[in-house]
Formats: sequence, structure tokens, C-alpha cells
Amino acid sequence: MEERYCDIKELELYFHIPFCVRKCFYCDFLSAPGDEKVKRKYMKALLTETVGSAFRYADYEVVSIFIGGGTPSTVPADCLEQLMEAVRMHYRLADGAEVTMEVNPGTVSGEALLRFRRAGINRLSIGLQSADEEELKAIGRIHTWQQFLESYAAARRAGFDNVNVDIMSTLPGQTLSGYRGTLHKVLSLEPPPEHISAYSLILEEGTVLSEKYEKGELTLPDEDTDREMYRETKEILAQAGYERYEISNYAKKGYECRHNCGYWKRKNYAGFGIGAASLVENVRFHNGTDLKAYLAEPLGCREEIQRLGEQEQMEEFLFLGLRMTEGVSCREFTRLFGCSMEDIYGEVIRKNIRDGLLWYRPGPGEIHMRNGRCKADGKYTDSGRDAESPGSGEDAELSVTCQDAESPGSGQDTKSSGSGQDTEPSGSGQDTEPSGSGQDTKSLGSSQDMKSLGSNQDAESPGSGQGMEPSGSGKHAGDITACDRFLALTDRGLDVSNYVMAQFLL
Repeated sequence: MEERYCDIKELELYFHIPFCVRKCFYCDFLSAPGDEKVKRKYMKALLTETVGSAFRYADYEVVSIFIGGGTPSTVPADCLEQLMEAVRMHYRLADGAEVTMEVNPGTVSGEALLRFRRAGINRLSIGLQSADEEELKAIGRIHTWQQFLESYAAARRAGFDNVNVDIMSTLPGQTLSGYRGTLHKVLSLEPPPEHISAYSLILEEGTVLSEKYEKGELTLPDEDTDREMYRETKEILAQAGYERYEISNYAKKGYECRHNCGYWKRKNYAGFGIGAASLVENVRFHNGTDLKAYLAEPLGCREEIQRLGEQEQMEEFLFLGLRMTEGVSCREFTRLFGCSMEDIYGEVIRKNIRDGLLWYRPGPGEIHMRNGRCKADGKYTDSGRDAESPGSGEDAELSVTCQDAESPGSGQDTKSSGSGQDTEPSGSGQDTEPSGSGQDTKSLGSSQDMKSLGSNQDAESPGSGQGMEPSGSGKHAGDITACDRFLALTDRGLDVSNYVMAQFLL
């Protein structure tokens, strides 16, 4: 029977809520304290922008939502209930859509969590950062370990079965044993979190910690300790059953953050609120960061519209996609750009394969015959040897036919998840990092600081076939099944990911 394919236009939504109790000492996100009056004015403006923009996305289905900041849990619960109701009324929300909200310990009650869950929020990203009281004070967190435990337990009682916890390493005064203690305490939670985001502290210009460091008033772990923390993070979380699916993100099977995976796969997303960024049909734009201007005209604050050229799209496809351990699809690259990755980046790819930093791996679940041998998940059944182990073997540089058996537009994986940032770059320390920042989603908020939010400033488908052959590869005799393969960072490559990914900027 002939299969039929549906080209569904998917959309992610991001809502930036810039309020927090106090700006953390490492935070350079668009966030600041604000009283309830200005919070309600802001949420009213956010509703206006959300509803007034809905017509632009009438042909899209919303597959994920991320509410980040700042600390969204500092906003009155009824404001967030109204926001979720507006999305349901004016957008086409997919069944089973992932809806994440960032919260900070000490800013949310059990009653508020129940209201958030009933409003349709089904995933939380909780910013812990450390289980050590002195480390929390050193980075300006407002909560204690005990307050985190109370918030975590309340979230579970409210029915949240998909929770991310953020932790940080290389903090001021932190020792290897202290960091190890935080990891073990998080893993001992009952039940343990479905997702963990583990970031290393980055001193951002203009932050309190950066200024202290420049004055010689800050002592940080040395490089050897930093590397050991990084190594133990991978080992301890792997032993506990967490899969590292992105440079800084670990999840139980099926709980990867779908929203943040969308950023790394360049899915369409629309951002709302001050400083929020968007990518829609290869056009990037973001809102201005002036609070007073946004409150006056929430539908007229769009700035810096940039239509991405093909070269920029290729670069983003690689340096964002390579953040994920599964890598980037050869077939999808060819579908999007009409040429192979080897055509454009062959020299860079071959160099990094020789250096053991990149490798080609078969696509998930792919089985194909090559010269009479059946290969599944990188193994040839007639020999049992690893055919494509990272950076080694005769197949490490072998080009394989990557014919597309799917119709255009169906190449994105939307498997269910549960984490997020997460993308979560925000002052609440969350799970995401579309931009390389440390938290759940915060690439969507600008890094401009605001002193006060209440102040005045503030069969083959078309396009497959001959044109889809990677350059210089040709179809191997004996291949009977079309296959995809992924270009991915090896374990060594993940350790120096920024170095590798920078080479794909033409």
C-alpha cells in the first residue's frame, strides 16, 4: 500500500518573563526585580502580543512551549493561567505538546504549582545549581537546599512527572568532593529527576562574579579540577541511567527536552516578551529590550530582522546540530540544501575525523546491506566488528549513499521528551542552551541588564536520488536499502566542541 506523508508545519513558542527576586551573581540575562503592579502590566502586554500575533501562525501547529526568564514563578499564578488559556484559544496546540516552565526554589507554593499543572504546564525546570549552602551564597542564589527539597516535593505532589534540575560546576570555593556531593544528592531524590542540566560556570562580562574575579577577589577551581568535574558528571550520570543527548544535558530515555532539541535542529520558534528572539522560515528577529516601550506597544517592538542566506543556514545547521550527541543528518542536509555536507565541508570533516573529533554513525534503527553484509546500528553481522566506532576504522571516512525515503519536510525527529534549555538560560538556572549560555532557554533573552523593571528605561520523494549522493561516494554494490547517516562529535570532540564547531563557520 502506498504511504502518504503530511507536511506539518511545526512551531515552538517561547515566553520571556524577565522578573526575579534578585539577580544572581553570575547572571547576564534580561532580568531584574519588579513589584506586582509592573508584573501584571507586563503580563497584560504579553497577552496582547501573543493574541495579536496569532494570525501570523495560523498554518502552524504548536508542538512545545517554554516559559523562561527571569523567574516565571515570581509572577501571580492567575497571569500564567490566562497566558495558557490564550494559547489554547488562539493557536493550534498539538496533543501532547511539551509545556515547560522555569521555577526557582523559594518562589513557588504548592497551591501555585497545582494551578500551573491544571493550566496545562506539564514540565518544570528547577534551578538548584548546588546542594551546598556556602556555594549557593557565593553565587547569589536566594534559596537553600532545604527550600529546594520542599519545592521539588511540592512539584511531585502537584502531579509533575517530568522535571529537570539544573546544577553548576566550577563555582567559587567549590571542591571536587563538594560537586560530587551535589550530584549524588540530586540522584537520591525520590523520585529522581527525569532530566539534569549540568553547566560549568562562565564568567560573563558585567556580572558580579566577573567583576570580583577581575579584582582578584574570587577563587575558582583550577583547570584540572574543572576537567575532573566534567568527567565525573558524565560517568556518574551514565551509571545512574541518564543519557547525554547534548553537550550539557542528560535525560532518562524519552525525556529529552523537545523544545530545546527544536532550537538545535532549527525548528521554527516564535518568541514573545522583551528581548525574546524568533526564527521563522529562516528569518531571525527579536523584540526590543526597553520595558517602557514594550508596555506601551507590545506589537510594535520587533527589531533586527535578518533573513538568513543559504550559507548562514548551513552554518547553523552544523554548529547547532552538532551540540546533540546524535549529530546531524546527512540526508536532511541534502534535502535542505541540494548538496552534500562533503561538497561544502569535506576538508573540515576529513581533518576532524582524522583527529578523532568527528565520526559518521548510522541513523537510528537503520539497517542496510553492503556487499552482502547486513549492518544495523554500526555492526556487520558477518564479522561482529564495530564498523563505525568514533574516529576509527576503515568506514570512518567512507561515504554512504543517503537517499531520502521521506517526503520533504518530514525529516525532523519529534520523539517525546521531557527536559528542557533544558534550554534554559535564565536567571533561574535552567535547562537549555540554544545559544551556548548555561541555562534552560536563555538564549532567547538578551544579555542587557536592567537595574529595575519598574523604571522608565528599561518510494523516493522529490529531490532525492542522484542529487542526494554525497560527493565522491557513489552507491555501493550490494546496497539494497536506502540509509541515512549522521555526522557527530566523538567523546573527544564533545570535550572540545567549541573548537570543532567553529570550523564550520565559512
